[in-house]
Amino acid sequence: MMDRLFILSLIGILMVTAYGVAAKMVYTDLDILEKLENFDIPEDDADDYDTKLFDWPSFTSRSSGKNLVNVDTFGAAGDGVSDDTQAFVSAWNKACGMPKSVLLVPQGRTYLVNATKFNGPCETKLVIQIDGKIVAPDEPSNWDPKFQRIWLEFSKLKGVVFQGNGVIDGSGSKWWAASCKKNKSNPCKSAPTALTIESSSGVKVTGLTIQNSQQMNFIIARSNSVRVSKVMVSSPGDSPNTDGIHITGSTNVVLQDCKIGTGDDCVSIVNASSNIKMKKIYCGPGHGISIGSLGNNNSTGIVTNVVLDTAFLKETTNGLRIKTYQGGSGYVQDVRFTNVQMQDVSNPILIDQFYCDNPTSCQNQTSAVKISQIMYRNITGTTKSEKAIKFACSDTVPCSHIVLNNVNLEGRDGQVEAYCNSAEGFGYGVIHPSADCLYSHDNKGLDQSYKSEPEMVTEEAETGHDEL
Repeated sequence: MMDRLFILSLIGILMVTAYGVAAKMVYTDLDILEKLENFDIPEDDADDYDTKLFDWPSFTSRSSGKNLVNVDTFGAAGDGVSDDTQAFVSAWNKACGMPKSVLLVPQGRTYLVNATKFNGPCETKLVIQIDGKIVAPDEPSNWDPKFQRIWLEFSKLKGVVFQGNGVIDGSGSKWWAASCKKNKSNPCKSAPTALTIESSSGVKVTGLTIQNSQQMNFIIARSNSVRVSKVMVSSPGDSPNTDGIHITGSTNVVLQDCKIGTGDDCVSIVNASSNIKMKKIYCGPGHGISIGSLGNNNSTGIVTNVVLDTAFLKETTNGLRIKTYQGGSGYVQDVRFTNVQMQDVSNPILIDQFYCDNPTSCQNQTSAVKISQIMYRNITGTTKSEKAIKFACSDTVPCSHIVLNNVNLEGRDGQVEAYCNSAEGFGYGVIHPSADCLYSHDNKGLDQSYKSEPEMVTEEAETGHDEL
């Protein structure tokens, strides 16, 4: 009760005395502040079955009770040259159909596997142990057109564990070179995602490295209760559209202790996603941690209950970003970014409701995805941008209840400032640069034909980018 009275006094002085907001609004702001400060995404550490990391003796011994299914047993050459796709399919069918199976990709070997869908449902307690290296064919012209957007897709799984110290390598260099983002004379077309978890629940992914994807590295799509930990995602900073971890249509997803460096968003969260928690994330190079894009082609986009707690962003082109197109509908609500350190990051705090990644300027439209109840707390570091805080919101669907608490961003090359258009909120604690524009209601004007600064990225469909 005393904490509530203290915060009420603080906000009352700030909002009523300094900015003239009516007292009844203070109580609304207080309720929202308490909600944002206290809400969290629960992490369920209880396992339905034993999913601890197996060491080699435990899951190969008879006493372990596990049924080992080794891809080598099914004829995989593991030389990185021979096509091991059929061996992987046969091993999958065996492991999927037998309870307590461990599908093993052995260490010290490299397996060439073509685009494949590994479908469930499977028997219980399946573990996919990847200790070796799986590589994709590197020639786009030889890719099966039936699998235009996927390389390795796992679907309809329940309670499956992916683990190990192995590598999934998309061999993407020729795909990147063929991108219209690399060379405008190239046709713009979609490309595969390295690893996709589709329509699944209770999945854990830990310890793996996913690298050099043809396009997106790792997609979690239309799934529930997925935990990703100690995963490394790596693609060159100039590789087009190689989002690190892309979440779409999914709920109750936890990303923890992940290191991500890509040519696009380190993490991207799009429509129909909720209860997403990110903790201890390293991002760089890349385009930052993004919600969106949403609302393209007048579509509906809804993202709610997102928490980022503890992150380090280094030399990314954006920091904490929410991006929506004009003409969309839906909402982004209940988001908290906290304990984030940045080093030489452009656009550290950015809401962009005029996002446009089309070759020409997007049409002026009055409808927009509503953005509200967004908190930035304990955000520190250095930026390359003059506008360290930028809220470019729709004139007709303004951003509301934006909360800043202990934000301290220093310019690498001089002064920094905050920019607001049609954004309302408040701050407390240290706020640098000063975000007076949030509470003044005298925001700088912004032409509705505003177009984002060029950013070599295209709007993604639910499970991949429409174009390179």
